[in-house]
Amino acid sequence: MSKSSIRRACAALAAATSLALAVTACGGTTKDDAKDTGGSGAAAGKADPGAATKKGLTVGFLPKQVNNPYFTSADKGGEKALKELGSSYKETGPSTATDTSGQVSYVNTLTQQQVDAMAVSAQDPGALCTALKQAMKNKIKVVTYDSDTKTDCRNAFVSQASSEDLGRTEVQLLAEQIGYKGEIAILSAAQTATNQNAWIDFMKEELKDPKYKNIKLVKVAYGNDDAQQSFQQTQGLLQEHPKLAGIISPTTVGIKAAAQYLSGSKYKGKVKLTGLGTPNDMRKYVKNGTVEAFELWDPAKLGELAARTAVALSSGQITGKEGESFKAGAMGSFTIGKDGVINLGKPTVFNAKNIDQFNF
Repeated sequence: MSKSSIRRACAALAAATSLALAVTACGGTTKDDAKDTGGSGAAAGKADPGAATKKGLTVGFLPKQVNNPYFTSADKGGEKALKELGSSYKETGPSTATDTSGQVSYVNTLTQQQVDAMAVSAQDPGALCTALKQAMKNKIKVVTYDSDTKTDCRNAFVSQASSEDLGRTEVQLLAEQIGYKGEIAILSAAQTATNQNAWIDFMKEELKDPKYKNIKLVKVAYGNDDAQQSFQQTQGLLQEHPKLAGIISPTTVGIKAAAQYLSGSKYKGKVKLTGLGTPNDMRKYVKNGTVEAFELWDPAKLGELAARTAVALSSGQITGKEGESFKAGAMGSFTIGKDGVINLGKPTVFNAKNIDQFNF
């Protein structure tokens, strides 16, 4: 039976029966099996950097939340790149940012639809693994972007920037604003979000530096990337810690909600706020004095790089191994790092001087 026939048979079986039965029939998804899928660290075959870029591919984008402005921008970047490369784009996913089980069902759907590759922003580092490994068994290339899964459950991870750069720079930004003293809090997204937790770990590492000896992290709160919950969490933080000097919110939904609360309260200009936000969301709060500076990468470029990585994998130009390089159009060349990670680049700091130069 040909590879394509096997792939169609497995996909049909997954559609007709439970995923567990389909996994068994198609060979299982143990860690040893994953070595045959082309996952990072154990890619199948060798990369051919000179291989022609395949056209007519279908790449499915699965963000954490389909109606989230951040992911809308990112996925549009992916769609534009795929059109330029002569391939097709589709987007699917849950409408809430905490629907991990929903993400599993969407991975299964993309597998059943026999896409050539999928770009996934994982809600949880392990919850999608069985489904993603099944996709790879069906010869589908898996790229994670924005938020990673376990390394053996995908071919490559396109990271916004290094977790260390993001975590440490956010502490540095806030420390400057509060004069290196006072109580601070973190307003995160979901408690299981791998990217958020990695950044927070580096924030805590940065705070161990003696220059931050007068800064105390009093709480990490979770707004689940929901505007209302994040607004309420900000209010709760200030009620619980009336001496709070600053807040770091490494989530575009969270920082906007926190800024909205602060701008209409007695804390405006007194409690400093930084984190990750989009210029369009944060412009009014920078101009009215609620926020001094924050940072982010260009989400459209993140989506574009995820799309170009998916096509490079599908074309055999890369396999996901450390040290492999590929060209990403006008974005330039990228080299795969440890554990199959591809970094977009360092974050950009936005403030009153430069924010009007950006529109996303």
